[in-house]
Amino acid sequence: MTVSAVGAGGAPIGSMPHVFGHDLPAEQAINLVRDLLESPVRVIDTANGYSAGESERRIGRAISSVGGLPADYLIATKVDGQDGDYSGARVRESIRESRQRLGLDRLPLVYLHDPEFALDQGLDAPGGAVAVLVELQAEGVIGALGVAGGDVTVMHRFLDLGVFDVLLNHNRWILVDRSADELFDRASSEGIGVVNAAYLGGGLLADPRGQRMYGYRPARQATVDAALKLEALCREWKTDLPTAALQFSLRDPRIHMSVIGISKPERIQPLLESVNTELPEQFWNAVESLVPDRSHWLESRVG
Repeated sequence: MTVSAVGAGGAPIGSMPHVFGHDLPAEQAINLVRDLLESPVRVIDTANGYSAGESERRIGRAISSVGGLPADYLIATKVDGQDGDYSGARVRESIRESRQRLGLDRLPLVYLHDPEFALDQGLDAPGGAVAVLVELQAEGVIGALGVAGGDVTVMHRFLDLGVFDVLLNHNRWILVDRSADELFDRASSEGIGVVNAAYLGGGLLADPRGQRMYGYRPARQATVDAALKLEALCREWKTDLPTAALQFSLRDPRIHMSVIGISKPERIQPLLESVNTELPEQFWNAVESLVPDRSHWLESRVG
């Protein structure tokens, strides 16, 4: 599987004003996807549950409007439970819905989404969500299988199953948090694709003077303080915090793709400029001195 170094996160495409602070009308979202299809960004990462399927619907409409998905483009999606149901039957229905919305007969990369919130659903039991995903892969409906979530302990548990080709972890390998270090080491050593999502921490590293949310929750003061110091460091080196946050992810050889949500077409070009920005080792040495103590990371446990 070939991916671009940066993938576009599809959550904003469905419009989530309660998360991203603004609405994204359907036609604007569809035009944004068209722009992405023509850009060097060759992956869009979405999910069945984003805005109750609206993200997938809009992506599908954009694909249809340009005459089909370009041969070198990858749409990744995720299966989701519904109304407390994350059974094997629900996973099959989730895949059916995604194929219909996206207009794709075969889904090249599908993740089990946020298993940490459904551990009571028997996800890894016989006939459960994971087993059905493996069946769908054998049937040729799915290409690669992935697991996507936050909690690193849960991610380790699902990698133990030995069926996943790709790991997506969010918010836990960024400038102010290194919780995923051992997880990424493991995935890399086992030949699993590694996707680092939300490398801006859900917004904190985009603007540490804004809402000050990190990992979808209020940021600790120590984390905010570190982000502000990093912002000042970036000014000293004539760069900006989002660029440094992206480069931190890109420079890690364990990471195959970094994912960032995009809601406006005018953000594509600055993103591409950030991809091509090189920062010296002296800068990165200074960055390491500003990382908050592990007790302030999202996952403070060792191992």
